Amino acid sequence: MQYTTFGRTTGLRVSEVALGTGTFGTRAAAGTEPAEARRILDRFEDAGGTFIDTAESYQAGQSEEILGELLTGRRSRFTLATKFAYGAGREAGVMATGNSRKNMVRGVEDSLRRLRTDYIDLLWVHFPDTVTPVEEIVRGLDDLTRQGKIHYAGLSNFPAWRTARAVTLAELRGAAPLIGVQFEYSLVERTADREILPMAEALGLGGALWSPLGGGLLTGKYRTSSEGRLTDWKRIVHTEDSRQKTAVVDAVLAVAEETGARPAQVAVAWARERAARSVTPLVPVIGPRTLPQLEDYLGALEVRLDAGQYRRLDEVSRVPLGQPHDVIASERSGLLGGDAARFRAPVVPVA
Repeated sequence: MQYTTFGRTTGLRVSEVALGTGTFGTRAAAGTEPAEARRILDRFEDAGGTFIDTAESYQAGQSEEILGELLTGRRSRFTLATKFAYGAGREAGVMATGNSRKNMVRGVEDSLRRLRTDYIDLLWVHFPDTVTPVEEIVRGLDDLTRQGKIHYAGLSNFPAWRTARAVTLAELRGAAPLIGVQFEYSLVERTADREILPMAEALGLGGALWSPLGGGLLTGKYRTSSEGRLTDWKRIVHTEDSRQKTAVVDAVLAVAEETGARPAQVAVAWARERAARSVTPLVPVIGPRTLPQLEDYLGALEVRLDAGQYRRLDEVSRVPLGQPHDVIASERSGLLGGDAARFRAPVVPVA
């Protein structure tokens, strides 16, 4: 296991992959029993993992409860991230959901209790509610940071423009900075290449990449069975509903055959290589439901794709960037004095 700082604007150290614990518990959907969750966390720690990701809504709060018990006596050895916005139960209504400062405080207090801790290392705003002003979000996160209840904050599943505005407001107001973004990213979901990833790289934000296996599609298992997220969760899953996705799965299976690795390991190995090519740290969030699944994920840390294999996977999964990127590309030569080949844009770290 290797380590990185989470973004270019902070010294927060995290492992190169994060352990996603959305399956810890069985309260809301098929998941992991506490005893198996302990085995998974113990093995993750043994492998050098230090970054854990959860949310108040995962398994209706049970994920946090299980982690609270499992982290007793070793809390300081992990960077613990959680999220608020959804509430922790199916009964959560208008007073326990959303991005308001009121709900933010409620969510943090409830998470601290379930996690049996005095502080949250990284608090994510899980989803934008489309009604809370960005100014209120920034102010609320700043207050919680100054109180010591959270150490860092980030935005999950937010459009790039909302994140960029929040980062700018925090800078201008001297508030606690936003240090990271969390978004879906895999060989079958690369639309973040259009705006979110370029924004994160330009602003020096860390990136947490959820669902690196496309909900299980990239394991190839749905070609022979429908069991998994497809039947148990019925969401956060991709199917072969386009020619490109079929081509991507074909390519993953072919590279797996060439390397002797499992398809899931190839998919994660590609995500790690994509992260290595980024100018800002990107951390895949793995979500094993069983110990054998975790072992598969950890095996990906030893898989090395050669340049040709990486290029094949990159090309088959690439998405069109659309406007305004296409028109900018077509006009680039003229904008650079008629000879675009002479210009190489510098990477300027955020101060």
